[in-house]
Amino acid sequence: MADVANIAKIPELRKRILFSLGLLAVYRLGIFIHTPWVQTEAVKNFLKSDTVFEIFRMFSGGALEQFSVFALGIMPYISASIIFQLLTVAVPAIERLSKEGESGRHKITQYTRYATVVLSLIQGFGISFGLRSQGFVTPGISPIAFYLSTVLTLTAGTTFLMWLGEMITERGIGNGISLIIFTGIVSRVPSGFRDAWQNKSQFGDLFGFLALVASIGLIIAFVIYMERAQRRIPIQYAKRVVGRQLMGVQASHLPLKVNSAGVIPPIFASSLILFPATIAQFSKENELISKVAVALSTGWFHTALYLALIIFFAYFYTAVAFNPVDVAENLKKHGGYVPGIRPGKSTADFIDLILSRITLGGALYISAVCILPNILGDQLGIPYSLTQTFGGTSFLILVGVAMDTLAQIESHLLSRHYEGFLGAKGGGRFRGR
Repeated sequence: MADVANIAKIPELRKRILFSLGLLAVYRLGIFIHTPWVQTEAVKNFLKSDTVFEIFRMFSGGALEQFSVFALGIMPYISASIIFQLLTVAVPAIERLSKEGESGRHKITQYTRYATVVLSLIQGFGISFGLRSQGFVTPGISPIAFYLSTVLTLTAGTTFLMWLGEMITERGIGNGISLIIFTGIVSRVPSGFRDAWQNKSQFGDLFGFLALVASIGLIIAFVIYMERAQRRIPIQYAKRVVGRQLMGVQASHLPLKVNSAGVIPPIFASSLILFPATIAQFSKENELISKVAVALSTGWFHTALYLALIIFFAYFYTAVAFNPVDVAENLKKHGGYVPGIRPGKSTADFIDLILSRITLGGALYISAVCILPNILGDQLGIPYSLTQTFGGTSFLILVGVAMDTLAQIESHLLSRHYEGFLGAKGGGRFRGR
């Protein structure tokens, strides 16, 4: 309670938190503004199947089932951001732009916004075409009018969400885009517990329900521990003259996160595996596609392929996001070195070796968290909707965003000489990812 009182004593921090909560409330209200001429009940029934739309349902926070103006959610912006992260490595011009400081980052952000609008237009047309082909449109509406209104409405909704996220990041607390995703997932938790209580007879009545709650707590604790885990490589800086003083050898460390890829691997893996199931929904008359969709959606083959893709994307995204050669060159430029390792290429090879080993541990950790709810669901008879609500991807996002937001609040408290959430009595400062 004292920590909450400390927050109230800082006007700026209080205003930032209230501003963030206000914009998130606007987002939740927009969930219930329906897109015109769409039969929402038919859409809800269609989305009950296990397709790639489950990923969009998780990120949209109920907007897709309601088919509101926010039905696309913030996924086009996330896709655009990932695309430009990949292009930063593959395209030299964008790589040079990323190294130009604040102006270069501002330019890449501007390009990301344009790409978000383009992706929203493409996805909006694809969804509107699928809705009309399935007969989920109010009869008597002109196809051109429906396509135009739906595409523009969904694109405007995603653009507005992007603006909300940037406003929260700039004037609020935490990362706005992450908090929007966080809010959407949290909104599904109460209904998830309600469904678990109503279906408790399927996995052992009251004891099974309590076991489910206990397992959720254990998984969250495990995710928190692993998200904070890191491998620290010792770094030393040679003697140097600062002003008129000779500074001695300074010791530091290079932290390497066990899970450098974050939540990207399970999202990409799920999208690739469930994509054929989505195609099968629109091509029910094709027997071959339906058989492939069933094989990829259930059974041991689905589990094995899912784990393999998670491990692949964990290594792939870590290689894209972290360049050991650049790190080694920066250390050499500033007079830093790893004890016992020659600066330059040897240091880069050493860092790459360590990173490869801990990435394997991180990939196995992500795989275990993501696959465990599905295994428990199969063994205990838990409905698929519950395993998705309390799935590993949801836990990774919720815990990661909560840790980052608390770390920002902590920095505001410490900068004004207040104890943070883990102050003197708690034994240390709270650290985000």
